[in-house]
Amino acid sequence: MKNVKKIKGNQLHIKTGDRVMVIAGKDKGKVSNVKKALPQLNKVIVEDANMITKAMKANPMANFAGGLIKMEAPLNVSKVMLYCQKCEKPTRISYKVLENGKKTRVCKKCSEQFDV
Repeated sequence: MKNVKKIKGNQLHIKTGDRVMVIAGKDKGKVSNVKKALPQLNKVIVEDANMITKAMKANPMANFAGGLIKMEAPLNVSKVMLYCQKCEKPTRISYKVLENGKKTRVCKKCSEQFDV
């Protein structure tokens, strides 16, 4: 990722391991898990979404034969939405502070907590 402007102090509403739905692009409507969140780039890597084919060179040190590799490319975080298991729909989130002082993400539609 050359020539990518990094944003300092950026926070995402999506975390690694969250279940999300892709809402824009060639994989629109796909529901999958987030493999990795990249808050500095404002992007996330979603399993089996935004697949690209990359030519990789052989590496004898790592016992890698080389060839064409299919892998996930990063998606902009604005193209994914958190998926609520209870509603079975993509949803916006709000934040709620619990009695023990912990801040948690909550579904706007059904008030289901995501960080349990």
